Amino acid sequence: MKVNELRDNAGARKGRIRVGRGIGSGKGKTGGRGGKGQTARTGVALNGFEGGQMPIFRRLPKRGFKNVSRGKFAEINLGKIQAAADRGSLDLAKPVTAKTLVAAGVLRRARDGIRLLANGELKAKITIEVTGASEAAIAAVEKAGGTVILLIPKAEAAGAADA
Repeated sequence: MKVNELRDNAGARKGRIRVGRGIGSGKGKTGGRGGKGQTARTGVALNGFEGGQMPIFRRLPKRGFKNVSRGKFAEINLGKIQAAADRGSLDLAKPVTAKTLVAAGVLRRARDGIRLLANGELKAKITIEVTGASEAAIAAVEKAGGTVILLIPKAEAAGAADA
């Protein structure tokens, strides 16, 4: 195998169809746009248009609120941390952080932070740094003799720096 012999697999790349190039091409005359009318023309904006009747997005009531600045947290249970320690992929003698959890393969990515949940049992004494934790998780870690260090989420830290 040489560099100049590298090729895509057969059929890996599909060529574009040239429209409006005669009846024999299969995409001649109207060029795949159907018959006449507004949608056959350029500059059509019909999304949500219902022929003059009140559109559904205006007929239905609006409810709720979506917080765009809310962080997405990676959730982890105490049982998963204990299982990783039992396997030997996580050293509980050192403080457990987002980086160590990702390096140990317990989490795929840390996202905006880590939220600790109380599902499972923790036997070992650990020091864990997380963005958030449930009260039951904090109680379980402290019962095992460990400590939970709560970090300020990135969004709040950025907001505090601006003020």
